[in-house]
Amino acid sequence: MSFELKVKQFIEEEQLLQQDDHLLVAVSGGVDSMALLHYFVKTKEQWGIRIEAVHVDHMLRGEASAEDRAFVQRYCNKYGIILHATAIPIPEIMALENGNSQLICRRERYRYFGEVVQKTMATKLVTAHHADDQLESVLMALTKNATMNSMQGIRPQRFFEGKSLIRPFLTVTKTEIREYLQKQGLDYREDASNNKDDYVRNRFRHHVVPLLEVENPRVAEQVSHFTQHLQEDEAFLMTMAQESFSKIVKRNNGNMYSMEIATFQLVPVALQRRLILILLNYLYKDSNTIQSYALLTSLSKLCEATAGNAEVHLPEGLIAVRSYGKFTIQKNESCAGQTAAEKQIISTTNGWKTLTNGMRLCLVKLPELSTELLTDTAQLFYFNASKLTLPLYVRVRKEGDRMLLKGMDQPKRLSRLFIDEKIPLNERNSWPLLITQSDEVVAVIGVRMGIFFSTTAQPNDDTVLIVD
Repeated sequence: MSFELKVKQFIEEEQLLQQDDHLLVAVSGGVDSMALLHYFVKTKEQWGIRIEAVHVDHMLRGEASAEDRAFVQRYCNKYGIILHATAIPIPEIMALENGNSQLICRRERYRYFGEVVQKTMATKLVTAHHADDQLESVLMALTKNATMNSMQGIRPQRFFEGKSLIRPFLTVTKTEIREYLQKQGLDYREDASNNKDDYVRNRFRHHVVPLLEVENPRVAEQVSHFTQHLQEDEAFLMTMAQESFSKIVKRNNGNMYSMEIATFQLVPVALQRRLILILLNYLYKDSNTIQSYALLTSLSKLCEATAGNAEVHLPEGLIAVRSYGKFTIQKNESCAGQTAAEKQIISTTNGWKTLTNGMRLCLVKLPELSTELLTDTAQLFYFNASKLTLPLYVRVRKEGDRMLLKGMDQPKRLSRLFIDEKIPLNERNSWPLLITQSDEVVAVIGVRMGIFFSTTAQPNDDTVLIVD
């Protein structure tokens, strides 16, 4: 099968092009991108498309990289292609950021590509990734984190700047691309940095891939077929996972999610992993975070049991918690930043006080209790004010807190009370406590009231606490 027919079939199978597409072809001047640009120059009428080109000079190789730009410009002038080009001072950016040169180059290159896509109103950005790139990507993923997502390698298309990024050459090898360009009688530029072993991809390209090709000269094609099948299987499994996700996982406020672990465990393990990946996609934008094998494993282990409490701290101030059979993801914060030393005053003169957990308190003298203060959910707790000395205060717990309960001779540690009452581990440090002026805990609001309170008025009671 000819090179052109092979690429054409791949484009049609993956539906990479539509009539009247406006393509922006990324061209470095190397053999791959020059073949890509020339292929579309020759076939643009056949596909019914318009093409323009885009080039970035990273300013890393002095005159050599400047000549790359001039080379691409000469080709575009010859074939009447509009070229959008820029020079980005990568060495200066690296000096400021002290970062990875390849990552910085890629970030800045695609930032410029995005600008040109928007400016030209192109429908698709086109890059020259090929079957050898796919093989190298899979090998790199295998030695790095080997998640199902990373093992699928490079995809034929993905979203980019609200449009699409397509890779029509993923089905052909580097050798086929070079032979195609030679048959067309065209030249290309060699990047000397491609011959160095400074980068991981280059080391795989120079040392690992040749060994595999000795065993099977068509190994790149085999891996290309393998990743295509993985991507097809993954699309099906993700559709099933999305259906399960909508039934199992509940979204509360913002990025707060919860689910019953027992229900989650009924789902096949293959879908469990994907449910977690879907969740990570909702939580994060960074692909490295979403595809983190360590993060996926940690969350999976958290859901292996329903008993006991455990937590996993996540990036960007989030926390995943297993508590009494429930899995939740929420912000990792205590009582909206309130510390144990901060207190809210609760008196008979300041009306309703809303607490950080959404509950409300109102303290009134018994003769002043009226139906206007009561709701269907309000609870009344009566007490004798002389035994507590008003005002009372609300704070979060601190080490060593205890509370005296009815029927007990000794105060009970709140750490034990929280366990007995099944208060989620992540909520204990922010749970509101009612305390006296002497810092004695007299109630855990919404959980247990201390010895001083009763649900029916006693002869000497003169005050009532309303909890709603």
